[in-house]
Amino acid sequence: MNILVLGSGGREHALAWAIKQNPKCDRLLAAPGNAGMAAVAECVAIDPCDAGAVLACVEENAIDFVVIGPEAPLAAGVADALRAAGILCFGPSAEAAKLEASKAFTKEICDACNAPTAGYARFTDLDEAKSYVLEQGAPIVVKADGLAAGKGVIVAMTLEEALSGLEEIFGGAFGAAGAEVVIEEFMEGEEASLFVLSDGASILAVGGAQDHKRVGDGDTGPNTGGMGAYSPAPVLSAAIEEQALREIVQPTIDEMARRGTPFQGVLYAGLMIKDGRARLVEYNVRFGDPECQVLMLRMGAQALDLLLACAEGRLDQVKVNWADDHALTVVMAAKGYPGSYEKGTAINGLDALPETSSQMVFHAGTALKDGQIVATGGRVLNVTARGATLQEARERAYAMVDQIDWAEGFCRSDIGWRAL
Repeated sequence: MNILVLGSGGREHALAWAIKQNPKCDRLLAAPGNAGMAAVAECVAIDPCDAGAVLACVEENAIDFVVIGPEAPLAAGVADALRAAGILCFGPSAEAAKLEASKAFTKEICDACNAPTAGYARFTDLDEAKSYVLEQGAPIVVKADGLAAGKGVIVAMTLEEALSGLEEIFGGAFGAAGAEVVIEEFMEGEEASLFVLSDGASILAVGGAQDHKRVGDGDTGPNTGGMGAYSPAPVLSAAIEEQALREIVQPTIDEMARRGTPFQGVLYAGLMIKDGRARLVEYNVRFGDPECQVLMLRMGAQALDLLLACAEGRLDQVKVNWADDHALTVVMAAKGYPGSYEKGTAINGLDALPETSSQMVFHAGTALKDGQIVATGGRVLNVTARGATLQEARERAYAMVDQIDWAEGFCRSDIGWRAL
């Protein structure tokens, strides 16, 4: 098969890496890709959100299957355009992608199917939102309704934080994503991520992970897109996973089908776990980043078979085979992230690192410039390793980090601390 992966981040590098190992993959393209992906795929310089350009690429290269990595092309309807043209693709329609593109829509769905989640209210007016916050008190959670690249959420421990967060969102910090705000009760517990494939009717859980959102050691500092992750997550027991699938995920899939907008792709359920029960924090409609990196390292070549079964509507005929092991990824980011940071700095030492089924550096924000790998984003590398234990995976990952020569980069030194 000729396969096209849309996207340019660490998640897409991990997907491409796993897909490439499957003998069903004859030719692999990535659009636009990055310097790391160029080692496993042919990179094509097109905008993954431009449906016309994607369709032209598919036709020109006789592509059989398209895997859409990030949320933006999904929200832009690229999957709809591909399906309308009769192209097999992995990823939900724009209507189904509203489960991520609109926090308010997700709350509506939860209400309709009785899925356990945080109490909430919706606002389009700053003063009304402020009055509600003052009435409810802190801690409280303030969210921009739309897509804000994983950053439009303020977990406010004080009223001051909540009120300034509202001013920031309504003041345009997240553009159109902040036209509406969802304010939620603060849920206590431990967070974990459950990834579930759906073909519109059947579902298949394909693993859990836990990520580290805050920039600093000990979960301090501002929220980021994720500074590291590990899989499996001990807090996500078999009993909790079963409860989450039964009470949250399957009812959501059934409700989406009932509305005539079936969900086909991967549903990432962010869960808050307390007293042996899970409640939904939010949905994403694509693999998490950096959770995808640890899942793909553990899953390997079978990932393509599962994605194909999902796209072809035969998910009830497959199962995921997990090795009894652990994986951990450490995100190396540019100094200053998640604030302003320098771009174009040189990264050395990557050539000497192992690239095996148990140790990989996935590129998240890199480019090749005059033969030199340079950083082009905030989160730049995902240094990922597997081991028989989480401790072993962690030691292997950090041993690789130590060999990377990038003065302008940094990472957290405590990824996995919750489990270890």
